[in-house]
Amino acid sequence: MFKITFLNKIPVLIASCCLPVFFYACKDQDTRTAEETRHSSVSPVEGSEKWPEPNTRLEGIPVYEKFEDLEPVFNFTNDTTYVINFWATWCKPCIKELPYFEEIDSAYKDRKLKVVLVSLDFPDQVETKLVPFVQERNLNSKVVVLLDGKYNDWIDRVSPEWSGAIPATYIYNKNQNKLIGTSFENSSEIKKELNAFL
Repeated sequence: MFKITFLNKIPVLIASCCLPVFFYACKDQDTRTAEETRHSSVSPVEGSEKWPEPNTRLEGIPVYEKFEDLEPVFNFTNDTTYVINFWATWCKPCIKELPYFEEIDSAYKDRKLKVVLVSLDFPDQVETKLVPFVQERNLNSKVVVLLDGKYNDWIDRVSPEWSGAIPATYIYNKNQNKLIGTSFENSSEIKKELNAFL
């Protein structure tokens, strides 16, 4: 009799144990979705390529600790052209040319082109200088932070032509790539470089 009663209660026990797990899983999924929505500028998928998950975010800005964490962005093979600018808030020529990249980002918004601004700001200045700078300037281009200060270990993986000096801009698509190791004087210079890619 005990066995029958116990067996009859098994479905109830299973349901009562599984239901909280199910709701927790759904709640967790909803949290991730809300988090992704809050950071909609950080798209997990760019075209047919997976955008790498950051190690953390500061005020919505993705932060990558090592170059390897961000490296997939330099190897996409979709039909998008990527304009990746390396800069920092302490670099005056970098700051001067940022509006040109913003102009390009706006002018080509209907084209398959993505502007990515990779900040090389010092780790102890990201929260105090970079985040306020991005917020004050209301930058529309995709801004990410790379904290990996071991430049000599990875600059050749971006381009063997790069000395490591900033500003530097790497333009590529699935057919070709080019590193521009000098600053731009205006947005027309960037457009001229883009003519070969679009």
